[in-house]
Order: sequence, then structure tokens, then C-alpha cells
Amino acid sequence: MPIEREPRLLGSKRSALVPPMAVARWLIILILLACVYFFHGFLVPVLAALIIGFASWPVYRRVLGAVGGNRTLAASLMIAVIVLFILIPILMALTYATNEAQQLIRWGIATNANGTAAPHWFDTLPFVSEWATEQWDLYVGRPGALGQYVAYIGGANAYSIYQTVVAAGGSFLDLALNLLFMLIALLFVYRDGANLAGQLDRFGERILPTRWQRLSRVVPATISSTVTGMTIIAIGEGIVLGIAYALAGAPSPVLLGVITGVAAMIPGGAPLSFTLVSIYLVASGSIIPGIALFVWGSVELFIVDKTLRPKLVGGPIKLPFLPTFFGLIGGVKTMGFVGLFIGPVLMALFVSMWREWVHDLDQSDDEGGAGLAVPPEVEDLRDARIDEAQKEQA
Repeated sequence: MPIEREPRLLGSKRSALVPPMAVARWLIILILLACVYFFHGFLVPVLAALIIGFASWPVYRRVLGAVGGNRTLAASLMIAVIVLFILIPILMALTYATNEAQQLIRWGIATNANGTAAPHWFDTLPFVSEWATEQWDLYVGRPGALGQYVAYIGGANAYSIYQTVVAAGGSFLDLALNLLFMLIALLFVYRDGANLAGQLDRFGERILPTRWQRLSRVVPATISSTVTGMTIIAIGEGIVLGIAYALAGAPSPVLLGVITGVAAMIPGGAPLSFTLVSIYLVASGSIIPGIALFVWGSVELFIVDKTLRPKLVGGPIKLPFLPTFFGLIGGVKTMGFVGLFIGPVLMALFVSMWREWVHDLDQSDDEGGAGLAVPPEVEDLRDARIDEAQKEQA
């Protein structure tokens, strides 16, 4: 009679304690987590490079064909164009806007030291001219008035304000480094993007064999339409309206143009901006320039919304107001200036997937439940009931 032996707790000598496939999968997960941990500081520049690469890929393909298929040369030309015609003008506009903001700060310091009379156009305000002048003299015009507000706000928070100023200086250095890393990543996105897309298609078809082709084509089209419809058009509106502010004689036109460009990314932001500036010009006595600015802004906005935007934005999705607002605020709060572009794109992808799911549910309802996951027991019971109904009808 053979002797029964207790099973080994760690298996036999030749059997593996853990299946090799499980070890390989966990090893891959650990490597991915380690990569995310060590390289999370480069996540924002890489995401920005991917977004710009997706949005400008059609232009890159034309440049690639023009240079005879030399990917390195085409990528270098694209980087040069982006730096010369996009980054440098934006940095110049921000520099001018900063200088104008410094002029406002110097005016505030001088007003706090010596005081100043109310603007003359306060006298032209209907019904509230005297009240507005009194409030100005009480809270702004007298010497030391603005300093009281600064002392009230920052007296107990001087250290916090100092930390904020230091963080602002550090954030400028971080922005410069992020721009450098973004350009380097963008160079490789252009040069090796086609190979990377082919590899991602192979992995995606293994993970989502029935949906990958559709979702993978929605993503670049969504990113392209979002970036084109929100950022490029917003920058254009900021430039055009900034020039109009300067021609109309508005103070700090570059600063107002930058604010208008940022506000134009939110639905209704651009009309609100030039309307407020027009009201200021009319109230300050520049009636004709104020009215002309309002008319020009309305005509320009109508042309953009009715002609340019539908032609440029050819993607599959158009963001409503609430996701756009959440994308802008959440992106800036999480990732800084770069989040101004990444946040709306992520919200656009989320809305795109949501609409895709709702479309599938609608199709399933129209087809009588086809495409829904039904357990085998329920399916057998349904078939049996159908057979009984057919026998009774016979």
C-alpha cells in the first residue's frame, strides 16, 4: 500500500510557486508605476507636446511631403515655425502685458502717496455721478487709502504674500523648463509619431478589439478640434480685439487683449470683455470710439462664429459651457498655464466617451437589447419562453 504524503506548501521541486504569466504581468505593472513615479515631473510637457502634435499633424504631413519624407528635417522645421510664430509672439505679448500691469502698480503707489481726484468722466455718469465721486474720494482718492487696503489684506499674512511672490518667481523658471522639455518631446512626437501610433494600435486592438479603431480615431480628431476651436481662435480674437482697443484709445490695450484672449476660451467671455471696454470708453467721454469698438467686436464675433469656427472646427465634438469651464479652471489649478490647454482637451475626451456610450445604449434600445451583456441562464430562459409562446400560437 503506497504511503500518502502531505502536499508541499511551496509546491514540488519543478513546479513554479507563482505562474510565470502572473509574475510577468505584475512585473510590468510595477515597472509602469516606477516610471510614473520617477518621471511624473515630465508628464505636463509630454502631454502638451502630444496635444500640439495631434493638433498640427495635418500640417506636419504636408511639410513631410514637401521635404521628401525626411522626418527629422520636417520635425525641425515644425519646431522652428512653432517657436518663431507662436511661442515668441505669445511671450512678447505677455511681456508687454506685464509692463502695463507694472504701470498700473506704479499708478497705485503714486495714488496712495499723494491721492488723486476722481476721473473727469464720473461727472458724465447719469444719476450716480455725485455718489461715484464721493465713493472715490473716500476709498481711493485720499492719501493712504490704498495702503490701508494693502495693510488690511497683508498685515497678518505678510509671510504668505512673501511665499506667493517667491513661488511666482519659481513658477516662471518652471514654465521656461516646461517649454524646453515640451519642445524636445514635440520634436520626437513629430519624428517618431507614426511608429508610436502603429504600436499603440497593436496594443489597443488586443485590449479593445471591437472598439479600438473607432475610439482611437475619435481621440486625435477631438484634440485637434478642441485646440483649434478654443486656443487658436481665442488667440486670434485676443490679437484682433487688442489692436481694436489700441485704435479706440483704451488704456493698457495689450493687457486687455491678453485678458480677452483668455476669456475667449470660455463661451461668452470675448463679448463680455469688449462690451465692458466699450462701456468704459463711452462713460469716459470717448463715445464714438466706444460705439465703434462695440460694433466691430460684434461683427468680428459674428464672422468667427458663423464662418471661421465651423470650417476650422471639424471634429466630432463641441463642448458645452459647463465642461469647458471645469476644464479651464481645473486645468489651471492642477497644471498651471499648460493646464489651460490640457484641461479642456481632457474634458472633451470625457464628453466624447460619454456620448459614445449613450449612442451605444440608444442603439441597443432600438435593436431590442442587442449588444447588451446577458447571462447564459437568462438567455436560455428567454429562448424557452419564446418556444412556449410559439407552440401556444400554433
